[in-house]
Amino acid sequence: MDIKGSTFVVAGGASGLGEATVKMLVHYGALVLILDQNELKGRSVQEDIGSRVWFEKADITSEYQVRKSLERGLDRYGDIHGLINTAGIGHSEKVIKKEGLHSLDVFSEVMQVNLIGSFNLTRLAAEIMKDNEPNEEGEKGVIINTASIAAYEGQAGQAAYSASKGGVVSMTLPLARELADYGIRVMSIAPGLFHTPMLKSLPKKAREYLENQPLFPDRVGAPDEYALLVKSILSNTMLNGETIRLDGAVRLPPK
Repeated sequence: MDIKGSTFVVAGGASGLGEATVKMLVHYGALVLILDQNELKGRSVQEDIGSRVWFEKADITSEYQVRKSLERGLDRYGDIHGLINTAGIGHSEKVIKKEGLHSLDVFSEVMQVNLIGSFNLTRLAAEIMKDNEPNEEGEKGVIINTASIAAYEGQAGQAAYSASKGGVVSMTLPLARELADYGIRVMSIAPGLFHTPMLKSLPKKAREYLENQPLFPDRVGAPDEYALLVKSILSNTMLNGETIRLDGAVRLPPK
């Protein structure tokens, strides 16, 4: 897909991996619709970048809010060619604790946002993309969801988070197989340890421990490096139905 002249939806685009992706896309000539819950930060990104970006406040788990936001994006830009979903929440909680058991409500919330929200975005974006004019390869759209290396080696206390991201990995191939009939590619990225608001929210001791885990480079990732992989996926039509780890060869320890 040619980024220049195309329109992309970036869910979670107000900060972290999503914000870096928005800036990359605009740099290469795209128009971007940001969907995010953080209105203050989203409006700030829109103002900083200018007219090539539009912000819509939306909860990715809500069919109504996402559908309406996409409709307003269509009214503004005319087409939607790609979706990059970086929206999600993290959570760490042991199943058996001194205070009782793992909250079922919290487990459900993590699954709702990270997995069901990803599926909700995918289906609503695909509904629009299927009617696009195909390019010379027959491609009409690209969908990129964000998983995590916790899908493969989640740590103790990450049952909810790992399950939600494992679901993103598991649905990537069947979605790609189904949407291939419409000329839509589906990929996922499984980041390792990156400088994001989620990492910064951890206690200092836990954060410093994790920051020493990558093998090479011996540092955590920068959001721009996630955006660079998004660019590669968009540009390379042969990338389809797969989850790519982006982690500096790190493997999470049990605890």
